This record gives sequence, C-alpha cells and structure tokens, in this order.
Amino acid sequence: MSKNIGFLSFGHWSPSSGSQTRTAADTLLQSIDLAVAAEELGADGAYFRVHHFARQLGSPFPLLAAVGAKTDRIEIGTGVIDMRYENPMYMAEDAGAADLIAGGRLQLGISRGSPEQVIEGYKYFGYVPAEGQSDADMARAHTDVFLKVIDGARFAEPNPSPMFPNPPGPLGIEPQSPGLRDRIWWGAGSRATAEWTAEQGMNLMSSTLLTEDTGVPFHELQAEQIRRFRDAWKAAGHPREPRVSVSRSIFPLVSDMDRAYFGRDRSSTDQVGHIDGGLARFGRSYADEPDKLIEQLREDEAIAAADTLLLTVPNQLGVDYNAHVIEAILTEVAPGLGWR
Repeated sequence: MSKNIGFLSFGHWSPSSGSQTRTAADTLLQSIDLAVAAEELGADGAYFRVHHFARQLGSPFPLLAAVGAKTDRIEIGTGVIDMRYENPMYMAEDAGAADLIAGGRLQLGISRGSPEQVIEGYKYFGYVPAEGQSDADMARAHTDVFLKVIDGARFAEPNPSPMFPNPPGPLGIEPQSPGLRDRIWWGAGSRATAEWTAEQGMNLMSSTLLTEDTGVPFHELQAEQIRRFRDAWKAAGHPREPRVSVSRSIFPLVSDMDRAYFGRDRSSTDQVGHIDGGLARFGRSYADEPDKLIEQLREDEAIAAADTLLLTVPNQLGVDYNAHVIEAILTEVAPGLGWR
C-alpha cells in the first residue's frame, strides 16, 4: 500500500556539544531548509511539534507560512498544536493565511496537548477552564469554535457605519481558505478519543504514545484505535474518506555514522509508564540494516492501517544528516514495503 511519508520535527535547540541547532534561529531556519530538502527527495510532508515554555518550536504559523512560500508540493503540518493555549479566532486567521500562502497544503494537527514544562501553562496565556470543566474540556471548546469559523460561520454584527463596505449580513473570520476544514487532524491518545475524533469529522493523528495499556504490543493497540476510528467515522455518516497518520522513529543503518548514533536502538522495545497520572504505552524505535527493517516494519499493524507515516527526526543533528535519514528510508526501505 502506497503511503504518504513525511517527517515530524520536535524542533529542539540547545548549546550542548554536538548540537547543530544552538539557537532558536538555527532551529527555525533549518526547519525550512529540511522541508525544502525533503520535498526535493520526494517526501510528502513536513510536520512540526508545538511546545510552550521550552526551547522548542512554539508559534507554528510563521514557520508554516515560510515553509509554504519556499516549497511547491509537500504537505505542511503540525503534530500537534495544544488547543488549551489557543485563541481560536486568531488561530483561524493565522491558519487561513498560512494555508493560502501554501496553496492549500496545510494539514493541521491539533489536540488537548501533552504535559508541558510548567504547571497549567495555559493560564499564563489567559485561558482558564470554566467552572466545572477540565483543561481538556477547554481544549475541545476552543476546537469547536475554531472548526466553525474556518468552515465559514458568519456571526459578528457589522458596524452600521463601517470604514470599508461590508457584504450583507453578519461577518466571519477572514481570510477563509477553502477546504481547510477537511485538513484538520486530532492527536488522539486513546481509543475513546479516536472515536470522538471521528464523530467530529477530523482526521486521526496517532503518535508513538498511547495513554492507555491493555497488555498487547503498541502497534496492535494502535491498530485497534485506528479500526475504532474508522468504524465511528462510518457510523457518523461523513461524506468523505478520512485520513490516518502514525508516527515512528525509523533509522536505516547504512553508514558508520548511523550505527554510531542509533545502533543501540536495534534492541528497542515498547515501554510502559505513567503520564498524567495514568498508565501509558510508548512504542518502540526501529533501527537496523534496511533488509531487517523491512521485515520488522512489515509486522507493524498500525503502519499498515495508516495512509500517512510521519518519521520523527533528530533535528539537532542538522539538515544534512536528517535529509540522509529521510532519503535512506525513501530509497532503501519504502520500496521493499510497497510504500513507493
């Protein structure tokens, strides 16, 4: 099954020894360069993680717009924007503008988000859950507003004496970018959340972490999550086909440098731990010679069930090395699995 293959960068920077991204400027500019390189190599997507109060990529839309202006074909997205921190009206303006600059290539992954560097950091952004609601409820409320306004909702009473002429009736958020509503993904950490995602008509984005554990291997649990999502989508009666992405750390060992960096990950396995006070399962990394990788990845049920694979890249190793990893996967691994 042919797959869209993109990269997912967490956008770290630090002045530590060996880091190629020592400043925020390094990370931002190299993110653009890696997207350009990935497009030239034939990859299908450039996605970026969003974190706050951290030396990582924070505000995504300037970066997405810059990548959109520098590329022609590649999908551009996030994985994910934490909706607890977002003003949905302002976000809709930013998203519409970035999507128009990119010619309709934006694929926005949004979610309740993961634990951050500070306690209840969204409060510093001016957002507090309503009485009786949780921060997750607030994220979903922000999402509901965002989805409605990018879908063309008109709700604002116009000034009877405007500076410029208005179209008749209530006004909505501008600019509007046709089709953007169908290119919103929800980062779901559980099977139940995947079903909710389908009910809302959003695509499913599933990472290397699930916030539940049933004792089965990660890829089997994630494959069940995908099946439940597709069943719920069908039951909801949405007219279009949904998309599903999964993330993986995959490193073909084709050089001495690859083996030095990731040779130890040959023996990687799933891990079970606690996050946000509950049990969670973390998926394994894949690192081996290409022929062995093909055998291992063929057994990954969740990758098989997804139409999009996002490769997590070690961005601090620089553009050239990450382009090398992407190229090795596209040329040495993907054809053997029918992904290309």
